[in-house]
Amino acid sequence: MRVLVADKFEGVGLEGLRSLGCEVHFEPKLEGESLGWRLRDTRADVLVVRSTRVTAAEMDQGTGLSLIIRAGAGVNTIDLAGASARAISVSNCPGKNAVAVAELAWGLILALDRRIPEQTADLKAGAWNKAEYGKARGLAGRTLGIAGFGAIGREVAARGRAFGMPVVAWSASLTAERAAEAGVERTASLRDLAALSDVVSVHLALTKETRGLLGAAFFDAMRPGSLFVNTSRGETVNAAALKAAISEKGIRAGLDVYEREPAGGTGAFEDEVGRMPGVVGTHHVGASTEQAQNAIAAEVVRIVAAYKATGVVPNAVNLCERSPARWLLTVRHRDRVGVLAHVFVALREAGINVQKTENVVFDGAEAASARIQLDSEPTRSLLARIAEGCRDILAITLNPL
Repeated sequence: MRVLVADKFEGVGLEGLRSLGCEVHFEPKLEGESLGWRLRDTRADVLVVRSTRVTAAEMDQGTGLSLIIRAGAGVNTIDLAGASARAISVSNCPGKNAVAVAELAWGLILALDRRIPEQTADLKAGAWNKAEYGKARGLAGRTLGIAGFGAIGREVAARGRAFGMPVVAWSASLTAERAAEAGVERTASLRDLAALSDVVSVHLALTKETRGLLGAAFFDAMRPGSLFVNTSRGETVNAAALKAAISEKGIRAGLDVYEREPAGGTGAFEDEVGRMPGVVGTHHVGASTEQAQNAIAAEVVRIVAAYKATGVVPNAVNLCERSPARWLLTVRHRDRVGVLAHVFVALREAGINVQKTENVVFDGAEAASARIQLDSEPTRSLLARIAEGCRDILAITLNPL
């Protein structure tokens, strides 16, 4: 199996891939046309990326490409629709950077509350201003609100409780039961979360639904002088609304992500919000700890190992949640050459599409059972023709899905 790693990647991961017997091409600065050319030249089966954008154009160059792995959690830099249309699986590494991002979120919260960056800057400039900086509110007893309650949100909540903060959370999928298990209170809406919280930490995946989700209504509901931290995606926040909240309500913001970020590892920073007074910023480094990157590398190796051995892709994000299949055809048969070919030819001639197939072989490899999901119902005469046309078929049953 050929693997093209087109982004920065840990050495332990590269060695892990090679130990699987993979032919590994490590070229961490590929993008755009050059990525497409190398997919074509290497005939890669698997592409591993971090922040590199992968579009349909690059996929079309990689004619052997069957799996794209995002060495991280979000997959917004990958054209999922394009991959699905080309039968290319897309997988990611959810939760492996959760502790690292939670740690940075808490670093930003503490930096905002105690004004650590401003104090450091004054000291370096030779100014001592204890009277000004001795006015922090403190965190114990104040309410922490978490927008998005996946693996990272849960890690942030655990640390919030350790600081003595009551925690409220909102997520589109969060149930009251799951909230109770995590020791947090579920809010009915993002607006309610904003109104209840002294500190808001954002951990939303970037989707069509969450792009610009935190807008004027959200910031209008936030308490004056409260803290806002975003270590998820800059695009989840309406930048104009955040600017207004900072200027007009005294909201202090800790940001690791921005609406406008340089495309590469270095470059000019032009995002207006990130340069405002009252904003503490970092360089989109939430997941960038050795611990997190080693964990992600190990997960990439696990995904490739499973795919290489079984053809099954762990953590696949672009599989159809519910196929058009409406009927389940079960064919019990002797494990012989040509049995399933006979079944599929008959279905094709009848214009019936197969949506999913699983063939389970029994101990001794004498017999097997094929479970075939179909988009329409075969007629009785077709089932009889399939059963009678192959002496190695033991039985056929048909059930609605």
